[in-house]
Amino acid sequence: MFPDRSFFNRLAEAARAETLPRFRSGLDVTNKLSSGFDPVTEGDRAAELAIRALIEESFPGHGILGEEHGDVGLDREYVWVIDPIDGTRAFISGVPVWGTLIGLQKDGRAIMGMIEQPFTGERYFADQNGSIYTGPEGERRLATRQCDALSNAILFTTSPHLFAGEEMEKYREIEGQVRLFRYGCDCYAYALLAAGHIDLVIENSLKPYDVGGIIPVIERAGGIITTWDGGRPENGGSIIAAGSRAVYEQAIAILQR
Repeated sequence: MFPDRSFFNRLAEAARAETLPRFRSGLDVTNKLSSGFDPVTEGDRAAELAIRALIEESFPGHGILGEEHGDVGLDREYVWVIDPIDGTRAFISGVPVWGTLIGLQKDGRAIMGMIEQPFTGERYFADQNGSIYTGPEGERRLATRQCDALSNAILFTTSPHLFAGEEMEKYREIEGQVRLFRYGCDCYAYALLAAGHIDLVIENSLKPYDVGGIIPVIERAGGIITTWDGGRPENGGSIIAAGSRAVYEQAIAILQR
């Protein structure tokens, strides 16, 4: 037996049962840092436990890389990558751009993924057959937009304050060339890119669980996602995602200077 779309839906439903009732509920927040602010909520922990329980029951031979409850069997052929609430700051602020990210890797390569937004009722799922949207707009195949130039592109990043030094200079150069830029959408920005609504996402300091569920959704929709040096993105780091080859090449040429 191999995981399919219905199993990913089961995982999403299990996570949703833990996250959605806690959204906009005045929940308690724990700070994971003694200096700074890295929030985690009861919803993060409970959602990841729910996902892990289903995986361990159905696929006990698979490994799991999770944000909140540690890693198991990362040397196995199949490894699940889980971010129960990507965008915890948005979650605790009542902004519905957070999501649950669920990915599956084979031999270190992302092959299946899902971006789930319970509040809006949207799911972006990808496997070897392509990327699919289900939500208020119905169901449809996802396809990125074939934007022809940075000057016509819409750019998203979580926050420009996360860049510093040369990274900030490169990001600002790209931002200065695009048609429109927006901040603060976390994983939802990648969903919008896969759906053809925006053209470019540039971020840094990402962890593997920040991108594990996203990579297949972007790639199977026809987009490109790599590190700034053009490498595979599974391990996170500084990431660029683009809907078209033209926009990707123009942006990465700046990032690689």
